[in-house]
Amino acid sequence: MDYGTYRGILTLVILVLFIVIVVWAYSKRSKTRFKDAANAIFEDEKKHNDTISNEEKESEK
Repeated sequence: MDYGTYRGILTLVILVLFIVIVVWAYSKRSKTRFKDAANAIFEDEKKHNDTISNEEKESEK
């Protein structure tokens, strides 16, 4: 095999890897995990706001 054949095989392997990654990223099984990860920052913000609200209520007493 010459250099061109190796390059062709490598290109094919990279293409297959790309397709596998795209299918994995858009699969329904991964959707909920990615959605949870995307919304995690908002959950932290809600916890922070709840903590501040509780502290304000305690300081009013």
